[in-house]
Formats: sequence, C-alpha cells, structure tokens
Amino acid sequence: MSDLRVTLVQTRLEWEDPAANQALLQEKIRRAGPTQVVVLPEMCTTGFSMRPDVLAEPMDGPSVQWLRNLAAEQRVIVTGSFMIREEDRFFNRLLWMLPNGQYGQYDKRHLFAHAGEHRHYTPGHKRLIASVNGWRLHLQICYDLRFPVWARQTPGEEPEYDVLVYVANWPERRVQAWRSLLIARAIENQCYAIGVNRVGNDGNGVYHSGNSLVVDPLGEVLYEKEHEEDLHTVSLSRERLQSVRSQLPFLKDGDGFSIVP
Repeated sequence: MSDLRVTLVQTRLEWEDPAANQALLQEKIRRAGPTQVVVLPEMCTTGFSMRPDVLAEPMDGPSVQWLRNLAAEQRVIVTGSFMIREEDRFFNRLLWMLPNGQYGQYDKRHLFAHAGEHRHYTPGHKRLIASVNGWRLHLQICYDLRFPVWARQTPGEEPEYDVLVYVANWPERRVQAWRSLLIARAIENQCYAIGVNRVGNDGNGVYHSGNSLVVDPLGEVLYEKEHEEDLHTVSLSRERLQSVRSQLPFLKDGDGFSIVP
C-alpha cells in the first residue's frame, strides 16, 4: 500500500464572502502540485459565521458546485466544511468531494455553544470514514476535537481508520488546547492526525494563528505553521504506521463502548 500525499491549506478567509473565498482558495489549490487530498478550513467560504439564515446554501447551490468543479479540474479529492441549508434546518457540513463528482458528507456533531452555534445549526449523528488508495480517513470538524469518544478507535482485529482529519476555525487564545488535543488523538488512536486551521481575524475580531498540524502515530509533530498563510503537502508513511501498530499493539486492549445518538 503506497504512502498518502495530503495538502493542507492554511489561509485567511474573507468574512461572509463566498465568491471571494472561492477565488482565493482556487488560486491556492491550483499551486498545490502533485497530491491526493486537499484539506480546507472549517466554513471555508464564509468564516465561522452564525448567520446561516442569510448565507447557507442548498446542496445544489453555487458553493457545492464550485467544490465539485474544483475537484474535477484538479483531479484531486477536496474536503472542507460549508454552511448548508436543508428545508428549515442549517448544518455545518463537511464535504469529501471526489474528482468524479461523488461525495461523502459529515454534519458537525459537537456544536460550539460558547459561540451560540447550537442555536443556529443542527448537530449530526453519523461519523464519516472515507477511503483513498487503501487509506481510511476519519473526518471531523473543529470543536469535535475536544470529545475523544467521538474519535476513538473501536477495539477489534483491525483499526477503523488510519488518519484523523480536523478542519477548523480555532482561535489563537486556545491554541494550546488545539495542539495538545491533536497530539493526544494521534497517540491514543495510533493514527496520523491532521488539523487544518485558518489564520487572521474574523468578522468578530477573533484572531486565528493557524498552527495547522500533522502528527504521527507516536505524537511526533511532522509539520506546524504559525500565523502565516501556507500551502503544505505532506507524505504519510504507511510503513511508519504499520510499524507503530505492530510493535506497540495497544489498540486491542481498549475498552468497548457504544455511542448514543
């Protein structure tokens, strides 16, 4: 099984301006070079806004169509989250868009009540584990990072996934938690952990330092970028992952559990 190339897009976002963000993200992704998966931040076309009644789009709207066209044009999988409207409900929805136009979706389960997210959006109840070239990626959104059970590998003969991916708008004032929890999730689940965060101030004056991270299964930080925009591609080693899991077979000793919807 080959290694996996993933590109992290750490970027500023124009506040509540989908067209401007589509343009700046498209320009960056076109410069990415050879890669298999491109990861964008949370609410990548609007910023972390609590105005879905004004900004949310249906699944056949322009933002999803833009994502579909971009994946097809670049022949790469692109993932990030968007404001989505379904009838009278709104979702912070991550899309895993394939070059052929097919996609997976994940609705953020843990809504950030401290910012009122729970008053505007509907939580999801199903996890999304996507596959590419034999790799399995568990996709989550920002605040989900604080809840380890939602990410926990279920004990069994084989791990459920190989990479944890978090897309985020995580503020700089809590960046120590961001770093510590990403490292912890990688260690306890014996997987790679990738966190992609934005930089700059949002429309509420909240500053984001980025600190996008790639962490290996032993908790070693392979990549981190602070304060600056960056486009970085990392190659995840299958050999490294298998070596850690075979030499330190801790997952099989984990506690059984079930998640209540």
